[in-house]
Amino acid sequence: MMGAALPSFKAMIEIINLSKAFTRSKVLDNLNLIINSGEVIVIIGRSGCGKSVLLKHIIGLMKPDIGQVIIDGNDMTRLEEHEMDKIRLSFGMLFQGAALFDSMTVGENVGFTLREHTNTPEEDIRKKVAGSLELVGLKGIEKLMPAELSGGMKKRVGLARAICNNPGIILYDEPTTGLDPIMADAINDLIIDLNNKLNVTSIVVTHDMVSAFKIADRIAMLYKGKIITIGTPDDIKNTKDPIVKQFITGAAKGPITEDA
Repeated sequence: MMGAALPSFKAMIEIINLSKAFTRSKVLDNLNLIINSGEVIVIIGRSGCGKSVLLKHIIGLMKPDIGQVIIDGNDMTRLEEHEMDKIRLSFGMLFQGAALFDSMTVGENVGFTLREHTNTPEEDIRKKVAGSLELVGLKGIEKLMPAELSGGMKKRVGLARAICNNPGIILYDEPTTGLDPIMADAINDLIIDLNNKLNVTSIVVTHDMVSAFKIADRIAMLYKGKIITIGTPDDIKNTKDPIVKQFITGAAKGPITEDA
């Protein structure tokens, strides 16, 4: 493995021997990964390699066949559902397509988690919604409907919803997919800015290497169900590993495609 854990951080998430199979296909295979508190870690890999499945295990939406996901000392694989729900409130998640409710206004979307899962007074929710929208550069659009928003605005509203409950961990599933390069770069800047301002731990799943190199403290590559390498952006750019090198350069020929 390349690189080392950042010494100034304590371990926030520890994934130990995580395995998950669907029918006869093993998606995660004794995967091990430590994610440090306060860092932006980017998980790269080909489409369908299990990146989103890994996110679902971290947030407790899937149970592994074997292995553990330990978050701040809590083993997510052994918690009762009501205990897991409490821990999930410390997460924010930006889904690939933003996943806004079409029948709700922007304000209702952003405040959804607080209204459904907490006893926060309505006036406080409105203030939190306004503050979250301002943080993502969309001040004062609470009354708009999702149909009135561009793709980039939808992503930002999804992000405002993810941060509205003051999470300690934010999960991003392909945050730049479907965006033009300018808007994708704006989302990259936003991820970095929010990570610094909110002092959160950010886990980003992507196959967009421009984004990965810009936002990451560390990059981990998922291949055949395992993390095959991890390191700083410079470590990954200068890798000698032929599998990693083929992926980051996008070469049509190499060990990944030959193996497939």
